[in-house]
Amino acid sequence: MAQTNTPGNEGAWAALSGEPPAALFPTLSPQGLALWRRMCQHPQAPLFRNQSGPRLSAAAQQACRWRQVLWRHAPLPPPGLPGRRPWWLHAWLARRWGHIPAWAGLAPRPLPWPQMPTHQRADLSADLARHVWATHPRAAQEPLICFSTSGATGHPLKVPSLPSVAADYRAFHQRALAHFGIHLRAGAGQVGVVLAGFQQRCFTYASVNPLQGDCGVVKLNLAPHEWRQPEDRAAYLDALAPELISGDPVSLAELAQLPLQHRPRALLSTSMALSQGLRQHLEARLACPVLDLYSMNEAGPMAVWHPAEQAWQPLQPGLFIEIVDERGQALPEGELGEITLTGGFNPLLPLLRYRTGDHARWVRRPSGWMLADLHGRSPVRFVTTQGQWLNNIELTHLLQRHPCAVGRCIRPAAVPCTCGWTRCPAAPRCKGLSRACGIC
Repeated sequence: MAQTNTPGNEGAWAALSGEPPAALFPTLSPQGLALWRRMCQHPQAPLFRNQSGPRLSAAAQQACRWRQVLWRHAPLPPPGLPGRRPWWLHAWLARRWGHIPAWAGLAPRPLPWPQMPTHQRADLSADLARHVWATHPRAAQEPLICFSTSGATGHPLKVPSLPSVAADYRAFHQRALAHFGIHLRAGAGQVGVVLAGFQQRCFTYASVNPLQGDCGVVKLNLAPHEWRQPEDRAAYLDALAPELISGDPVSLAELAQLPLQHRPRALLSTSMALSQGLRQHLEARLACPVLDLYSMNEAGPMAVWHPAEQAWQPLQPGLFIEIVDERGQALPEGELGEITLTGGFNPLLPLLRYRTGDHARWVRRPSGWMLADLHGRSPVRFVTTQGQWLNNIELTHLLQRHPCAVGRCIRPAAVPCTCGWTRCPAAPRCKGLSRACGIC
């Protein structure tokens, strides 16, 4: 990859001197514009490879505010134990059944719950359109956006969504923060959140949040080659002084290595399992709480780790969580099974008994029903033959471009193979992958 601090990349930084597109920022205030310019044109700013904005009209913003009050304060559904259902489930199914082709293909009307089949990511990946409510009223009022997921299970997916859905993440983050006594204060002229990645290349941008007075939102890549100088990373973050910093355990571990002087009010860890050791290290290094969020692109933030209860507190009033066995039957309290979801806050992709591939058990704690012993995706880093570290997401992307290599043994090239697998017949076509990692 070309280094962004070389003369060949000067044009990339020059592009940041432009103005934000009106289509992305339909209600941008003068204070928001000034902040956007400061974030993009700061002398130590990183390379922003993309553009993103709230794309919310004034009417859509007002609808978000009303909806987010509900998401923050409504009671949670009961745990998905045998025989227990949320009060809203029957009406929710009836409203959507005829609009989702995959559901309508099961029967003319909703099946009795004990007969309702489960679904999994492979079903969505194979034929996503059959699981989407394409004619939802909000789809006619807002532009469609799509989130690409790397596919830790081997099934990459594009998740259809809306700007208002992206905005609603804030409500669930607020609900999680409230468990730690933290209430958001960032407003006009301030940066509300920095979303930190640490990859060879990822989606990066500067934006504002009109639901918080056009406060700043920055998605950046902590990889040194995305900056003019590596030391600019800490200087830029200190200049922004964000209220929150969010990332996965890999990027947050890199953040902790920087000589950062700013102290955010909280860190949000998402996407992968956060070890207790790393959480304690981050809390000591940055002197703030670290919230471990159980989240995925298909469903958003679902639960937050509660240290005092040693369990996960669910976050979504409209998400019914079951723990099921291999046959899809709900398990009783205390039994370990697969986390399965119904509901959600994305109107285009409602979930019906959606198997996550993660496992946990329902337990009762003083604060109510929680999830314990949650087994999610652990962060893994790989080292190349050149000694460079790779995020496991990057290896997933690499393997997707070389399908013949999927299922083979990945190892440093200098390490002998002892796995006993036969070589892939198409190995000569995988030289790029072999140079990066070494493949049997």
